[in-house]
Amino acid sequence: MRRLQTTYWLEPAGSHGVWGLDDYQILPFLWGSAQLVDHGDITPGSIHNPAVLQDGKEEYMYLSAVAFVKQASPPGQGKGTVKKGHLAETSPMLNDISGLPSWTRVNAGMIKMYQAEVLSRLPIMQHFLTGNLLPFQQAA
Repeated sequence: MRRLQTTYWLEPAGSHGVWGLDDYQILPFLWGSAQLVDHGDITPGSIHNPAVLQDGKEEYMYLSAVAFVKQASPPGQGKGTVKKGHLAETSPMLNDISGLPSWTRVNAGMIKMYQAEVLSRLPIMQHFLTGNLLPFQQAA
């Protein structure tokens, strides 16, 4: 997914721009926050520490997703970030989430966001494949 994202730099449908997470993927944030729920040392605020991001991005999905948002750059702009500046200005949602007291709270919020931004959107879910293992049940 990230290769497609950094190769083509297409504007995703329904983008929230600066007010969203990563327009192309939310699951690494959702699963990554679940992965960190019982972690004793890494807190939501740790995303502001470059050493924590660098050391943990290979092991923890959430840290990898944040590091990607901070490092990705479109063609012709050289290395750096798509959004230049402090996380509070370039990705206010990520910055606000980092102020939560626990990964449990972060994960609960990610689940709500996934339900609202993905599962509740017909333009997205109409492309979701269903079958015997995951049947589609039409609402009454």
